Amino acid sequence: MTAALSIKGMSKTFDVSAPWLNRVLEGRERQFVKAVSDVSFDVTEGSCFSIVGESGCGKSTVARLVTGLYRPTAGAVNFTDRDGRRLRVQMIFQDPHSSLNPRWRVGDIIAEPIHELQLRDSRAKTKQRVAELLEIVGLSAEDAVKFPHEFSGGQRQRISIARALASEPDLLVCDEPTSALDVSVQAQILNLMRRLQKELGLTYLFISHDLSVVRHMSDHIAVMYLGRIIEQAKVETLFQRPLHPYSKLLLDTIPDIHAPHRAKDSQAGEPPSPLNPPPGCAFHPRCPFANERCRHEEPDLLEHVQDVVVACHAVEEGRL
Repeated sequence: MTAALSIKGMSKTFDVSAPWLNRVLEGRERQFVKAVSDVSFDVTEGSCFSIVGESGCGKSTVARLVTGLYRPTAGAVNFTDRDGRRLRVQMIFQDPHSSLNPRWRVGDIIAEPIHELQLRDSRAKTKQRVAELLEIVGLSAEDAVKFPHEFSGGQRQRISIARALASEPDLLVCDEPTSALDVSVQAQILNLMRRLQKELGLTYLFISHDLSVVRHMSDHIAVMYLGRIIEQAKVETLFQRPLHPYSKLLLDTIPDIHAPHRAKDSQAGEPPSPLNPPPGCAFHPRCPFANERCRHEEPDLLEHVQDVVVACHAVEEGRL
């Protein structure tokens, strides 16, 4: 299988220091946050690869690194097909209310990437393409003359998807595309995205904290914690038998109508500050299986069984 997207050793560090004068007067040192640390994965053509984790784990930073909104501090991002052609990448943002220009008509919003990339050679053809895209995402061609505020949240996200499709992308990076929507609308958007993937042969990099959404969309899942991938597996493999204690903690958050009061083995609590991460395994302060090795030695991401990689000393040593 050919990888549409290949990430190798990607890291991103942000300088979050106070202004120079404040540091001098207060005797403070510069501060850095390692938002993404040595992340590697491949996304197969036509598949959906999802990254999940709590807020602040670095998953949205990965999305912005892939789309070029951030430049990586280290590592490489490569998207080429089997013929060596550079694939076209677009992004669907989290909030459809703020990602659409309120002063532009919907037709102009969708037409902008067509104009910029010169995908059509006349205004008439561009207008026709805009009408096609609106109908593809379940809206009407007549909606092109309206403004974003005239639509509901779900309809605005359909407009965002139409705009992303306007550039004829091969890879769509979806940064929590349904989290700002009502639950009933979420299902409609997810079903639309699955249909478009099948009809257009799209590849998705899907970012979410909602495991129920991820299970519906994904072929493979990577679980992130404090900037690192700590487990990666096929979707059903991870849902049926998660290995890392943090993956189990995330799965425990999914409501189960058959066992609403089921016991939870993993401890909860808040993740540590990325400004001052704990030594060793970053999850050890919340992990019931942590020992001295976990507190002092950072685990490597190793293949445990076929197609399953996990970074956990307890899994490596068979203590789970």
